[in-house]
Amino acid sequence: MRGSDNEWTNLMRLANAGDDAAYHRLLKAVTPVLRAAARRGLARAGQSADQSEDIVQDILFAVHLKRHTWDEDAPFAPWLFAIARNKLIDTLRRGGRRVFVNIDDFSEILPGEQPEETVSATEVAVHLNGLPARQREVLQAISVDGLSIRETAARLAMTEGAVRVALHRGLASLSSRMQDKQP
Repeated sequence: MRGSDNEWTNLMRLANAGDDAAYHRLLKAVTPVLRAAARRGLARAGQSADQSEDIVQDILFAVHLKRHTWDEDAPFAPWLFAIARNKLIDTLRRGGRRVFVNIDDFSEILPGEQPEETVSATEVAVHLNGLPARQREVLQAISVDGLSIRETAARLAMTEGAVRVALHRGLASLSSRMQDKQP
């Protein structure tokens, strides 16, 4: 893991300096690790792995929006895994479960995982900006700011049911837009 962390840290530094190719390489390198960790975390919580891709997209989206907060003097992996752990917990809480997620789930690379194509964070941002304002606000509040359904409802003066509907529609629309652009 140490070699990967050093590589990821260097790629993130380059990405924050404006190197889009380095950012794409970073996202491509971390995606299979995040996918495996999300699957393990869901399995340990007794959930099916069908939500793992949504969790990975939430993580990548949060990384994109918050990458300016990363301390360039610190290793990248702990920062990434903290976001990943929080996104997994958020997903499980939205499902009404209170669970403990072991941080070790996010600290190892599984052998045999093959990198898959991923969507760039720039593309995610473009698709997100194409969503209706309310869906975009709900996705921002829950997926990026880490608010609960209740907190989001209070912030946006909506009912909790309306927040859930907007979240579901926003994620479905975002997913559909992104899949339509893939070859």
